[in-house]
Amino acid sequence: MDETIALIDKIIEEHRVAFKRFRNLEEIVGDIGAIDGMEEAKEAFMPGRFDQKEGLKKLQESLETIDQGLQAHFNREETALLAAFEKHGDRKLVSALNALILQHEDLRNRLAHSKKHVAELVGGGLTHQKWEASAHDMRAHISHTRKLLEAHAAGEQPLLVELRRQLVEGTKGRD
Repeated sequence: MDETIALIDKIIEEHRVAFKRFRNLEEIVGDIGAIDGMEEAKEAFMPGRFDQKEGLKKLQESLETIDQGLQAHFNREETALLAAFEKHGDRKLVSALNALILQHEDLRNRLAHSKKHVAELVGGGLTHQKWEASAHDMRAHISHTRKLLEAHAAGEQPLLVELRRQLVEGTKGRD
């Protein structure tokens, strides 16, 4: 049971820390961290700037960092956290977590789409007008993905807190 509480605390901490670290992409480890990184990544590239290639490269690096952290976080939630919920939680908590886990695939796909989109912009071959429109579409996509990640994490937090509360109360009753 202590392992489960430690896991929940770790995931809660990942969410909490990421909210405070908007500019440090090296420390992004979870879906909320991705939110902060997505905002920074979006701002690294502004269509029409003279330093577009540099901004696009920074955006590519940021998205890769975010993707790696998000994959590790989602994997932890889909394996260890889900197992803990199934072992210690009631049906309502397990069902709610499963519903949130279903969102992971969409979020993964959105990040993959963003990475592909940036690669197309870096690769060239688009007319200036098409490039500009595509760049603006990409920024909107990244912004919306950030909002979806934020909502996703906000849905997880109460579940984590509730299971932790139940575990702590159950442990106290046995002492």
